[in-house]
Amino acid sequence: MRIGLITGSGTYALPALHAAPPEEIPTRYGAAQVSSGRIGGVEVLHVSRHRRGHQLLSSAVTHRANIAALRDRSVDAILAVTVCGALDVALALGSLVVFDDLHFLANRLPDGSLCTLHTEPGEPGRGHWIFDRPFSEPLRRALLDSAAENGLGVRDGGCYGHVDGPRFNTRREILMLQQAGVTAVSQTAGPETVLAGEAEIPYALAGYVTDYANGVSADATPVEELVRLVGASTDAFGRLLAGAIDRIDPSALAPVGTHVRWD
Repeated sequence: MRIGLITGSGTYALPALHAAPPEEIPTRYGAAQVSSGRIGGVEVLHVSRHRRGHQLLSSAVTHRANIAALRDRSVDAILAVTVCGALDVALALGSLVVFDDLHFLANRLPDGSLCTLHTEPGEPGRGHWIFDRPFSEPLRRALLDSAAENGLGVRDGGCYGHVDGPRFNTRREILMLQQAGVTAVSQTAGPETVLAGEAEIPYALAGYVTDYANGVSADATPVEELVRLVGASTDAFGRLLAGAIDRIDPSALAPVGTHVRWD
């Protein structure tokens, strides 16, 4: 079994992953940086979305190249994590959410192009991804069981809201997302979810709450507290992912949803 891991702000390397330095992997969508190693007895390929030192803001993350590189290296599944802002005041800062739905109406990449791997007319495999829920249930269960064993506070289910960055949102924007049922937001995982679905790679996403989005709480989360929690997320994500990898049943893995193909 070969597992892809995608991490974000604050988690540029994983303590449990004994990996070689990142290797630049060419794809038709550009190059991705991928580290190879093992966690326990499982082969792992790690992508740091923003790269070491937070070189790439959310508006410059190379989503298509990242997913294509993991697909071309034949990963069986992807576990992804993101720090996020809560739209529900009942979510405690420093707690986790294992998402089960997605709000990504724009369906666009940071450069404004449509979020798809199917970029050329007539290319083999082009088609439509059709699904009920966008995240892999066996992978979600692995994340939830790992959180419980590691004593990490976690909510089972919630709608992940993708918002464009790098700026944060206005109160009115957050209110609109609350009315749509969004649980928490960040600026990177919408495209990953869609592209992994198109690539037929099972994918699941966990969020670590670092702040309350604009207007959610009577008291705004101080920037210093947000930064502290981003730092604290590294340990939580490291334990969560290591435990989840150990719980993945390869025989239970399958692409999410189905596809209508035109070739």
